[in-house]
Amino acid sequence: MSTTIDIPESSKVAKGKAVAVAPPRPGGWKKGVAIMDFILRLGAIAAALGAAATMGTSDQTLPFFTQFFQFEASYDSFTTFQFFVITMALVGGYLVLSLPFSVVAIIRPHAVGPRLFLIILDTVFLTLATASAASAAAIVYLAHNGDQDTNWLAICNQFGDFCAQTSSAVVSSFVAVVVFVLLIVMSALAIGKP
Repeated sequence: MSTTIDIPESSKVAKGKAVAVAPPRPGGWKKGVAIMDFILRLGAIAAALGAAATMGTSDQTLPFFTQFFQFEASYDSFTTFQFFVITMALVGGYLVLSLPFSVVAIIRPHAVGPRLFLIILDTVFLTLATASAASAAAIVYLAHNGDQDTNWLAICNQFGDFCAQTSSAVVSSFVAVVVFVLLIVMSALAIGKP
């Protein structure tokens, strides 16, 4: 007894091979953009909070002749650095709070509302991050090079550790700015293309 079934082929039907086509995945490339958005937000959180923490802990004391007479350089000696720490902490906090919206964009890749909301707020916080990074970069530049016209002496020869910390905080903040630009461009592309 045989378990095979023989079906005769009709001579009218042309013989060919069927191609198995997988159904398209829901979301497509927009889901990939949303996942990359989430990953970039995690990187921006690390950069922004790292910049705020590095600048906030920058402090160096140089003893002069005695223990009672000392020179100190710390971030709170400069209002620009205080602005930098507060702003980068706010940017990091915003990025943490924006993660749920990024998750919604992953789950619903064709939803325009969360992406538009993120673009608007990302632009606001990009402006804050750029302003604080640029102002801190100007002070770090003066600390490294000084300015002869205004009698601002370069202090990085004496306060090397302080200048190294502030410089790395500024670099980290500019990394966060670049990531913000990438986030805005990616979200705009995901909204614009069907």
